[in-house]
Formats: sequence, structure tokens, C-alpha cells
Amino acid sequence: YVSAFYMDINLVSYSQWQAVYSYATTHGYSFANAGMGKAANHPVQTVDWFDCVKWSNARSQQSGLVPVYYTDASFQQVYRNGDYGTTVYANWTANGYRLPTEAEWEKAARGGLRGQRFPWGNTISESQANYEANPNQYGMTYDLGPYTGYNTNFDSGAGPYTSPVGYFAPNGYGLYDMAGNVYEWCWDWWAKPPYPAG
Repeated sequence: YVSAFYMDINLVSYSQWQAVYSYATTHGYSFANAGMGKAANHPVQTVDWFDCVKWSNARSQQSGLVPVYYTDASFQQVYRNGDYGTTVYANWTANGYRLPTEAEWEKAARGGLRGQRFPWGNTISESQANYEANPNQYGMTYDLGPYTGYNTNFDSGAGPYTSPVGYFAPNGYGLYDMAGNVYEWCWDWWAKPPYPAG
């Protein structure tokens, strides 16, 4: 169980990333990576955790919300610059955009299901998500392929082999791409249940 929270229904698209990134770089933010995308409606990629946290702050300020991330424990210095080695503090009372905690992400990804491997059940195929399949590796009998390698609908041309944001059916909470397509950043690291207090 986790406290109530909001989550965007889609991954951040490359065009959405660019719009906030453009605002951010003209308002005192610096990034280690400018981000890339296969197309405007595909998810942004090649951004690190620090870039995503700063981008969240910029999106908050652009929307008139209070940023969540700071470089001091008293929440006076909005996190705009720095990368690896920067200590980042989260103001959990702020109303701005932020990365979900790992527990929140898992709750959202499951879409209301319990005890299932994926947001829709215990098997996976290319009609349900964009992922690199290998049904014969490690005895993954739940992978119904029907191929080995990248999703045959998106593996043409140069990589990355991403699919458009929201291409596949949503999960039970109405969230798209909670399995496959790209890795997603969380505030914290995965912890084996039961989750630590806090």
C-alpha cells in the first residue's frame, strides 16, 4: 500500500521533453544530456536520473507549481545544475512534478492486478508491449514472442527500436507503457518487500 499520488498516463515523449528542456535552458538550468528520441511522439531517451529530476523541476516552474527537488535540506536552492555527485533533497510537500518512488511505480505499473508478472497477466507477446524477446533464454515460458529479438513492428531502420508513446493498450489504471519500450527512472532504488519504513 502507498499513499495516493498522481502519475502522467504516458511516458515523456521526445517533443514534450524538448518543450520543457527549451524553457529550462533559458531559465538557468543545465543538463548533462539534451535527450534524444526516434521521433517526436516516441519516448525521450539517453537522459540520466539527474537530468530527469532537473527537468521535473523546470516543468513544475513552467506550470507555476512548486519544485520538488533542492540542493539543500532547507529547500531554499532549487536544483537546476549539477549531475553525478550532487546531493538532491526532495520536498515531499511541494505540489510540483517529480519522479515516482519505486513503490509508487510498481503500484502504478501493476494497474490494480496482484500476483501477476505483467500489468495484464502472466504472459507477454509483441501485441502487448515493445520489448526485446527471447522466449528460449532462461526458460522464459511466459514470453509468447512470437519472435526472438526486438518487436518486429518497430525493429526496422536504425535503433533505438522504440514504439510511439501510448501505442499499446493501457493497464487497469489507464497508464500506458508500464511494461516495455524504455527504462523508467524512479526517485529511489528497488527494495525487496516489505518496503523499508519512510
